[in-house]
Amino acid sequence: MTTPATPDAPASAPLLDLHSLVVSVRRRRRLWSALALLGLLAGAAVAVLLPPPPTAVTKVLVAHQQDQPNDPGTLIRTDAALLHTTRIAGAALKAMGSPERPEDFMEDYEGLGLTNNLLQITVTGDSDAEAVARAGALADAFVADHVRRIREAADAEAKTLLEQQARMREELDRVNEAIGDGPPQGGPQDSATMESLFARRAELTSRVTDFGQRAAEARVGTPRLVAGTQIVDAPRVVRHSLTGAAATNAAIGLVLGLVLGLAVAAVTSVVADRPVLRRDIAAHLGASVIAELPRRTVAPWRRRRTRAARTRLTTSLTRTVRGSAEPVSLLELGCARAAGDLALDLARALAAEEAVVVVDGLPGALLAGRRPRPGDPAVVDGGRAAEAPPGERALGVGSVRPGTPWTDLRYLGTRTVLVVRAGHGSAAWLHTVARQLAEQRVAVIGVVLIDPDPRDRTDGTLWHGLRTGPHTDPHTGLHGRDERPARNNGGGTSHAVRAVGDGPRRTERRPMPAARVPDSDQEAR
Repeated sequence: MTTPATPDAPASAPLLDLHSLVVSVRRRRRLWSALALLGLLAGAAVAVLLPPPPTAVTKVLVAHQQDQPNDPGTLIRTDAALLHTTRIAGAALKAMGSPERPEDFMEDYEGLGLTNNLLQITVTGDSDAEAVARAGALADAFVADHVRRIREAADAEAKTLLEQQARMREELDRVNEAIGDGPPQGGPQDSATMESLFARRAELTSRVTDFGQRAAEARVGTPRLVAGTQIVDAPRVVRHSLTGAAATNAAIGLVLGLVLGLAVAAVTSVVADRPVLRRDIAAHLGASVIAELPRRTVAPWRRRRTRAARTRLTTSLTRTVRGSAEPVSLLELGCARAAGDLALDLARALAAEEAVVVVDGLPGALLAGRRPRPGDPAVVDGGRAAEAPPGERALGVGSVRPGTPWTDLRYLGTRTVLVVRAGHGSAAWLHTVARQLAEQRVAVIGVVLIDPDPRDRTDGTLWHGLRTGPHTDPHTGLHGRDERPARNNGGGTSHAVRAVGDGPRRTERRPMPAARVPDSDQEAR
């Protein structure tokens, strides 16, 4: 059987809600901002505390016998690789008279091919003078090795050609001896033999001449290649700017820290599964968001607005408590101090017309242990709630955090307002709270959301699916019996307080679905 989809209750939820993910990451801005700042400071500290060693650079023009206009840089990369050999490193150290091992010296320099024939050599040292001396010795050793290899290659080629020419000369001498002083007197067979000998002599003479020319040409190009391989940029010290290096490293550290912080915030948001949108919190608790209050106000221009919102919420809750024949309580999740302050404000407002006692069920007796101010109502510990005078109205304040004794919540009040901090409880725990309150027959009037996301435009009002069952107040719906819809002009709840019973009410009847399968344990009850 397929559950019919309604506008407020979609048939299926997405596997990953990007809206909730973005809001969760934004709420963790302290984490990724701290990591970004840490990366910024670490980058700048690295540039200051670990400055680069003295460095010298030189450039060598390298001529190759196999140079081609379309060479992709294979020859110059070969030269850069040859630069990192113990033979060249050892020759440079020998020229400087240094006892350092060639393997250790190879770690202090590098070669980079700038073009097909231009090699840049970068060398570090303990001082500027040592770096320059090392760069010069290394460049000279490379040029000498390159010239030596060119000459050895030319000499080897010329030697091979001359050896071939010598063998051709020996064969030519043998042919000349066979021919003799003149043509022999004989038959046609002897004439054919002489003709072949003359042809062979002519061929050998041509090849001897060719090998001689090639041997000469093999050495002709060597001086040009030797002259073309030279140091074109004398070794010089590379100047490092501490300010530029610090700025570059700081920027790199800032980017890396920011990326790492965003990644950690995103992963922890997905793994923790802590609802932050009023839509999700209302859906998991099975009660509408009836009011919102910021957790703290730092900006001076927002304090007045926060005090006004808190006053409106207190006035609204005062009317709700006065109109309720059953005791009312405030149960907090992640905001014990805010719930305690709200309970005291509510008790002060009620004390103007009737006697009120606040039953403190918060962890650590937060209200009972504080010093009372003049005009504050009486506060008793939750364990002594039965000692309260019979004629006074009891206003309970407790907690639904993990480890809560659920059986004591009913003694604080059979009707309650949940004061929940956004993003504090996981989705599983919000379901647990809703189920436990239903089992204890504690009716939820609504949810007061503390520290909401300022850019949240979702609707925290549950319009469909009234809760019915043996453990539910028949006069309390999912959207709250005494509340107004928490919406603004943008389709979501505004950032000011939407308090219960504040202002004229507007009753709107909406058609209920004919049949609906419960999608949670609370609705099933």
